[in-house]
Amino acid sequence: MRRRRRGTVIAAAAAAAALALVAGAAGTAGAADRAAEGAEKRGRGGERLYVPPANPDAYTQIGELVEAGEYRDAAGIARMVTTPQAVWLNGNGDDSRIRQEVARIVRDAARKGALPVLALYNVPGRDCSQYSAGGAANTAEYKAWIDEVARGLGGRRALIVLEPDSLALLPSDCGQDDDEGTLTAARYAEIRYAVETLSARPGATVYLDAGHSGWHGVGSIAPRLVEAGIERTAGFYLNASNYRADEELAWYGKLVSGCVEYVQGGGDAASCPDQWSDRNDAQAWLDENVTADPSDQPHFVTDTSRNGKGPWTAPAGLYPDPQEWCNPPDRGLGARPTTRTGDPLHDARLWIKIPGESDGLCLRGTEGPQDPARGMVDPAAGQWFPEQALELVRNAEPPLRP
Repeated sequence: MRRRRRGTVIAAAAAAAALALVAGAAGTAGAADRAAEGAEKRGRGGERLYVPPANPDAYTQIGELVEAGEYRDAAGIARMVTTPQAVWLNGNGDDSRIRQEVARIVRDAARKGALPVLALYNVPGRDCSQYSAGGAANTAEYKAWIDEVARGLGGRRALIVLEPDSLALLPSDCGQDDDEGTLTAARYAEIRYAVETLSARPGATVYLDAGHSGWHGVGSIAPRLVEAGIERTAGFYLNASNYRADEELAWYGKLVSGCVEYVQGGGDAASCPDQWSDRNDAQAWLDENVTADPSDQPHFVTDTSRNGKGPWTAPAGLYPDPQEWCNPPDRGLGARPTTRTGDPLHDARLWIKIPGESDGLCLRGTEGPQDPARGMVDPAAGQWFPEQALELVRNAEPPLRP
């Protein structure tokens, strides 16, 4: 524990030094900018959201940019990493210390009067054993890990993004399951256990994985949410680590919410309109079949960390497998995190994915090792990606403050 705390202190000192360099060299941290940064941390007029320590390699990049005289880019990276974003807990470290790690985060957030966003990412068989493979070895190990997370939370507040891709990418979706669906049944049991355990904590607000608007149809994802126990949660989250546009996500979220309520009432999910249906017809269906009271429906949050330019469309026929979700070029930061969305079903815009961290070694169906869309070898999943970080800052929509 001492070693981890020492690393945190060093990282914080590096951040302070880098930000001071930017301020001194480019005048980017004056009173007006400090006020603007404070507004971002408070969630644009909504609830104050937690800013965790950044990836240490981000601080390195800031320092290198300052040394090169690239002050605007340095300031942009500094602003990006001091914007509220999620803390990912993935079980890749010493699982015996997860309770202390969670407790440290929620205590720090409480001292700052902020709400932390925790992305729990340790379900067995996560990511279908692809770029972000890993997770607990089995259900028993996963349940024990969830128990420790819950003990670490105590009664403190946290918004929990439970297991990205866990429901949109079931074992049965990627050919990992047997004919009896054993692993998929286990996945549902694991998520239900996590929901039951974490929702019992008085300060925890839990959201389930619902993929995004370019993936499952409404009638496909809604029954999965019901099977996973959505009735015991606040709702679901959309677009984790992806790039779909805000308006598209808001409409999809409304449709999914309505379909979940309809299914919970005994309706058939196949009757629900999907995101590709005529919008007027879909709205008429909602008006007829779904309560008008948002408090009766599951709510949702969205990941806007990298959707400022929307999704990337690869040139037709250029790559055997375009992997348009994987480190797409020329994307931008999206809307800043806030709990004030203007939509009674939409609880928050969040930065769930840590912007600047790689999606993985993207090969797009080629033998590699280079990413053919970038002409370079991408960093492994979760590693800092300086080139992408600069793209996100330069293409931010809305733009970052100068």
